[in-house]
Amino acid sequence: MADFKLAYHANCWGALGGDAVGVTSITQLAYRTFGDMRRAFTDISAAGYEGVELFDGNLLEFSAAEMRALLADNGMKLVATYSGGNFIFDDILPEELARIIRAADRAAELGAPHLVVGGGAKRFDGTRETDYLKLAAALDRVKEIADARGLRAHYHPHLSTIVEGPEEVRKIFSLSGIDFCPDTAHLASAGGDPAALIREHASRISYVHLKGFQKEPFAFTPLDRGDVPTGPIVAALREIEFDGWVCTELDSWVDPLEGARLSMNYLKSA
Repeated sequence: MADFKLAYHANCWGALGGDAVGVTSITQLAYRTFGDMRRAFTDISAAGYEGVELFDGNLLEFSAAEMRALLADNGMKLVATYSGGNFIFDDILPEELARIIRAADRAAELGAPHLVVGGGAKRFDGTRETDYLKLAAALDRVKEIADARGLRAHYHPHLSTIVEGPEEVRKIFSLSGIDFCPDTAHLASAGGDPAALIREHASRISYVHLKGFQKEPFAFTPLDRGDVPTGPIVAALREIEFDGWVCTELDSWVDPLEGARLSMNYLKSA
């Protein structure tokens, strides 16, 4: 895949979660990997990746100077930060956007090109059609935040949100102008064909999350393992003449460095 720029997400180097203070203070809630980011950077660089994506909580635990040094020491570029929110509740939306502004400010300060958000809460009593309108309006606000800072904003459809499968993907991108960050494993696990969705939404794709997925037992895997062949996805990216960053990720693996290397070995031959 010499025609693509290759990054890796640092989310595999510890348990995934969020800041507990967010239960009572929405402004302080952030995604976080509870692990050693210095080790993650060293491993990602050793596996051969040029770039890294970080959760907003991990990005903001370092000063800008500390993060610049960490990137320079490992010969890598910060490609994106990932944040998110419920995005459908009017009263808390300003709090959620304030968090995204903090992350976007730091990402822009460090020269990252991309801002990625997930979200769109599922209500306890069922999704309302107006929730998609609220989500779309919030995503357009995220796009405005990113545009003002020279970043490109992306929405990442995700399991457990109101945008999982192909019809929901079509719906939200017909309502919002934000870019589409396809996560190939999440799309596949929700019943979608990642390659077909990439072709269908080609004009909205400038950043990609690439990972493997197996159905039984449910798990994310290194590339080209499990039940979602990566070859057709790579072919679709080439067909639409995609030339941006591809970020491989693996939410959990016993040996994170091994997982990163397994995916890189595949990418070198793709």
